[in-house]
Order: sequence, then C-alpha cells, then structure tokens
Amino acid sequence: MPKVYNWQISREMEYPYEGIRPHKQFAMIMDTNKCIACQTCTVACKTTWTPGRGQEYMFWNNVETKPYGYYPLGWDVRILEKLGVQDMRAFPYQGQTLFEAAPSGERILGYLPDDLDYANPNVGEDDSYGNMAQGAWLQMPHMQWLYYLPRICNHCTYPACLAACPRMSIYKRQEDGIVLLDQYRCRGYRECVRACPYKKVYFNSMTRVSEKCIGCYPAIENGRQTQCAITCIGKIRLQGFISPPDKAREDNPLDYLIHLAKVAKPLYPQFGLEPNVYYIPPVHVPPAFLYQMFGWGVEEAIATYRSASENLRLLGALLLFGSTPEIIYHYKIEGSHALGYDEKGTEVARVPMNEPIHIRAAYDEQFQTFRTNIS
Repeated sequence: MPKVYNWQISREMEYPYEGIRPHKQFAMIMDTNKCIACQTCTVACKTTWTPGRGQEYMFWNNVETKPYGYYPLGWDVRILEKLGVQDMRAFPYQGQTLFEAAPSGERILGYLPDDLDYANPNVGEDDSYGNMAQGAWLQMPHMQWLYYLPRICNHCTYPACLAACPRMSIYKRQEDGIVLLDQYRCRGYRECVRACPYKKVYFNSMTRVSEKCIGCYPAIENGRQTQCAITCIGKIRLQGFISPPDKAREDNPLDYLIHLAKVAKPLYPQFGLEPNVYYIPPVHVPPAFLYQMFGWGVEEAIATYRSASENLRLLGALLLFGSTPEIIYHYKIEGSHALGYDEKGTEVARVPMNEPIHIRAAYDEQFQTFRTNIS
C-alpha cells in the first residue's frame, strides 16, 4: 500500500491512493464551549438537503451529547473497540491507523451499523457523566459533566469512504477539497458506509444508493459559508479553507487557530483520515476523556483558549465566528475591531473587540421604580 504523510499524527501512513492535496481544502472550526444543542444547524441542513423519501433518517449535520450521545448508536466506541488499545503516549503517533489495522484483503477497518442503530438520533441527550450522591452540593469544577458535539462530514484529506468504494464513485474535488459521491456510478454496496469511522455516509433504501454531506458546494463556489455555519445562533462555527502546516498564513483565521494558536483539534486523529473539521475542546471536561477524542495538546489548547483576552490576534479570530455569511480568507486587528476580508480583499466582517456596556442606575428616578437588569 502507498505511503502518505498525515500531519495530524506527524508521520507517514498507509493509504490506498497517492497523497495529492487539493488546491484548497474545505475546513470548519466548531467551538464546543458555545454550543447549546439547539439543533438549528440540524434543521437548516435537513430542510435544505435531505427532506425526500428514503432520507428520513439522514442527518448530514447532527448534534449529540457526549459522553452518552451517538448517531448512529455507538459509532465511535464501536470502532475504537475494534481498533483496540493503541499507543498514544508519544507524538508522532505510534499506534495503528484504521488503514494500517485493516484485515487481510480489506482496505480499512470498519463495520456496518444495523438499521436499528439509526432509530434514536437523540439517545443520551443531556445525560451527564456521574451520579449525584445524597447530600451533594454545588462544587467547582462540577462532579458531573456533559458537552455537545456537532458533527458533519469531515471532508477528510484521506477519506475512508473514497478508499473503500469498489466503483470509484467517491471523489475529492481539487478546487476545494470537498468529498462528493457520484450517485450514477454508485451501486449501493455500502462499502463507504462500512468504512467511514464517523458514519457520515448514508444508504438510501428508496434509491438504493449512498448519499453524504456535499459541503454546501453551491454556496462555497460563490464565496459563502455552509448552511449549518450561517444559521448557527450560537455563532460557534467558522467555515473556510485550511492550508497545510508548512504553508500556514497568520492572516487566515482557520490557519491561525489550528496551526499557530493550536486551539482547534481534529476529531479522533488516531483514525488516520486527517479530518478537516476541528473542535475547540470544552474547558470543563476531564482531560483524559478529551485526549482520546481530540488527540495531543488538548490541555495546552484549553489553556490558550482561556487566555484569549490577553492575545488580541486570537481574540479577533474567535470573534469572527458567525460574523458574516461570506467566507473569510484574511483578517486583521485594526484599532478596536477585528476585520474580515473575502478572497478579493473586500471587507465582509467588522466586529468590535470589546462589547459595549451601558450601566444604568438601579433606581429610575423618572418612573420611580427599580430595575432588575441594569446593563
């Protein structure tokens, strides 16, 4: 099997095809500390792309509660169990990827979910870790914890779905790195469903072919962010393009947050797919849990994130989340604002670095009444 370089595990690894990177690579960052699981992103995606027959169970975007939420049921714990205990003590990664752990005659280690695994998209919602003992009181940090994990297709640099397809129906676009599925070539073998460890490829029982997230490519081609990004009321998402580490630009907010500040981490990098959706880890969750989910440097990422108020470039990049429907290619800090620019250099976002605060008197002399909210 050919060798490709995966920078997320900092070493070469096996992959069935030659490692050619696209001209631009679609990417997204999600701040888990701001997600409230309102599912607005899920509804926006569902009503835009998957409202048809046979698509009822498809959620190209979903939000699940960790540690007990999954869609489909147990998607991550099942593949982690099949992969087995791996050596993650050192970096570069010393364990096996899913490609390297593939059984003889197969290209990747995977499994095919049962139909009933898709029956409960909200399983584990708002369930926290740990029980509340009799006589317990509020403590910081909390004894119990949960957090919300929004998920879309990762449009991986080394997609497992593409590698596994015997019909070569799945391809990665050179112009933006989006992974698409040609439904005319697909014969419904479901090898892509079996292979994708994130289970973001779905089989349509009506059309008998597979379907997946298309990265809202009609919007991307016109310089706009995806539906899930622009409809997010919590402003937790920033979608754009990521450069390889050796070509990272400080003025690209995604490059800065991922490569330079290192506050955004990939989901299960040990799988070896080099996913291009990144997460700012939750600050209140035990590091051991985050370490197995987001890989190396999680504690440092949280420490840097907590110090954002002392780093104007970092703070400016974080404030651009949800600031515009346009894709931001460049940004800078000018005076008291963070400015974002599109590919042509046109300003598309202007965000104040400090939120204006107006404090009113607690007692209103004119109306002779007390105010309950004075800011």
